[in-house]
Amino acid sequence: MRGRLTADDVDLAAYALAERALELPELAEARTVAAYVSVGEEPGTPALLDALRARGVRVLLPVLLPDNDLDWGAYTGRDSLVRVRHGSRMALLEPAGERLGPEAVRQADAVLLPGLAVDARGMRLGRGGGSYDRVLARLERAGADPALVVLLYDTEVVERVPEEAHDRPVHAVVTPSGVRRFR
Repeated sequence: MRGRLTADDVDLAAYALAERALELPELAEARTVAAYVSVGEEPGTPALLDALRARGVRVLLPVLLPDNDLDWGAYTGRDSLVRVRHGSRMALLEPAGERLGPEAVRQADAVLLPGLAVDARGMRLGRGGGSYDRVLARLERAGADPALVVLLYDTEVVERVPEEAHDRPVHAVVTPSGVRRFR
């Protein structure tokens, strides 16, 4: 369904998504948020990233490592992002500054996760690379308990997604029309 969205559809949804997400107490109270820069027809994050930063929130963005794990860097504005192509995969926008290490995500009060769908139990369907599964496992091992929030379109909240033993439920999903909580 994402492939049928126009650029205007994506932009309109991005502003509504940012508005809904910024109403979350978990983000209103956060000092550090781990997020991501949307690509293609993913629910747009740039407006949300800028709004969080304007609030004084420290925003961490992922840097994809060769093994699909994630390092992190600070977001200091759109001009601090560089386009990086990882092999034959799509190009990603990543922070150009200092690398903080994979463990930096443990400092986050909230983690915004990409996904393709989430179900009624809060199980997230990712894109299959396992990068965020590693992040969630890292947080669990460290005893960290940030708010885990998926950003999706309304049609991507579904009855059930496939689940594997390593999958962990998220705490909330934000769509352009609202928020659904799972804890």
